[in-house]
Amino acid sequence: MKKVTALTMLGSLAACNPPAADDYVERVELENTGNGGSEPLASPDAENAIWGIGAGEMRLLYGNPGQPPFLGISCEGVGTDRPLIRLVRYAPADADAKALFALVGNGTVARLKMDSTWTGKGWRWEGTVDAGNPDLDVLTGRRSVEATLPGAGSLILKPSFAPRDLIENCRSGISAFEEEADPIDEDEVFPEDASPD
Repeated sequence: MKKVTALTMLGSLAACNPPAADDYVERVELENTGNGGSEPLASPDAENAIWGIGAGEMRLLYGNPGQPPFLGISCEGVGTDRPLIRLVRYAPADADAKALFALVGNGTVARLKMDSTWTGKGWRWEGTVDAGNPDLDVLTGRRSVEATLPGAGSLILKPSFAPRDLIENCRSGISAFEEEADPIDEDEVFPEDASPD
């Protein structure tokens, strides 16, 4: 008796909801008219990368000697009530894009906000963080750090005391740091004819 009732109920439901028919709207692939962003870049080869002192007392660059840097870290507003650490990822960015810069290492995971910034020659990734932000501790340890930016790949940062010294001195208001590091030339990262779009 129960089987008959169940079959009767299924038949009633089928009458309310007919099976697929020819007059149903066909699913079609819609043309993508929006801007999906640039093609992702491969992760940079940082096997020979080193930390070096950039222009200015409170600036470090990370990259292969004699080539454009991959990453820049600087202290802004040292000695003020709110010093900032500026991070620059030297990788092309889409106009007005935003992303989270993921840093994993030294027992810490940090996600720092980055914005595409027009340099006059091209768009690149930049972000500022309060120097007292504990997320920056990811850069102050003795181990390597994997720094990943969507569309710009992963960058392995080799361990060095230079980032730690810069961040700690920025936090404490010291306007210079003593660290022996090889200088890195900050070559032009973007061609002269790069457009903002």
